[in-house]
Amino acid sequence: MIQTAWQTDVGLVRKTNQDYVKVFKNQENIVLAIVADGMGGHRGGDVASSMAVNHIGHSFEQSHIAKYDEAKSWLEDTLVKENKAILDASNQFKDLRGMGTTIVLVVAFKDAYLFAHLGDSRAYLLKQEILYQVTEDHSLVNELLKQGEITPSQAKNHPQKNIITESLGVSQSINPEYIKMIPNKFDIVLLCSDGLTNTLSRSQIQKVLNENMTLQEKCDVLVALANEAGGEDNITVCLLTKNKEV
Repeated sequence: MIQTAWQTDVGLVRKTNQDYVKVFKNQENIVLAIVADGMGGHRGGDVASSMAVNHIGHSFEQSHIAKYDEAKSWLEDTLVKENKAILDASNQFKDLRGMGTTIVLVVAFKDAYLFAHLGDSRAYLLKQEILYQVTEDHSLVNELLKQGEITPSQAKNHPQKNIITESLGVSQSINPEYIKMIPNKFDIVLLCSDGLTNTLSRSQIQKVLNENMTLQEKCDVLVALANEAGGEDNITVCLLTKNKEV
C-alpha cells in the first residue's frame, strides 16, 4: 500500500502561490504524484501549474495502466499534449502570455518507480537513511556546473539561477527525462519545488525525513523550516512511501 502526504505554502515573500501538487490513483490502483512550479506574470504561473497537474492527473485516473512500459509510453504522449495545451492557452489569452511550468512526478508500481521531470523541481529518494537526488535540474546554472565553468558554491547564488532550460508551455518541443528506480519497502520519495531546495540543504532535508514522524508531519516540518530560513519562494513538498508505519 502506498502512503502519501503533501503540503504547499506561499512562503513569506510572494503574494501568490504558483506551485501546485496533487496525488492521483488510476483504475488499477496505481498512484501518480505530481508537483509543478508555475512561471509567468499576472496569474499565468498558477494557471499553468494547475493545468498541468489536473489535466495529467485526470487522464491518469481514467487509465488502466498497470505496467512500467505502459506508463512511460502514456507519459511521453501526455506530456506532449499538455505542453501544447498550455502553449495554446498562453497564445489565446493575453493575461496568460508567457506562462509555463516545471513538473516532476512519480508513478509508483509495486516493483518500480517511474520518475519524469522538466525544469528544476526535484525528486529525491531516501534509501537506508541516505537522501539521494534522483533528478538533475534542467537549468542554465546546472549546465554551467556540469561543464565545470562554475563551482557548486558559485551555483548556489548565481545571478542566472532562475533560468530554466526545459519546461511545459514555453517551447514547441520538450525533452523530459525519465528515470526508473527499484524501491525498497521503507524508501521515501520526495517531490518538491525549488522553494524547498534553494532554502534547505540536503542534510537538513535528510534529517527531517529520518525523524520518527508521520509523512504529513514531515511535510509540515520541511515547509516550516523553509519559511524559518526566509521563505523567499513558494514551497511545496510531496512524500510517498510503501511503509505503512510511517
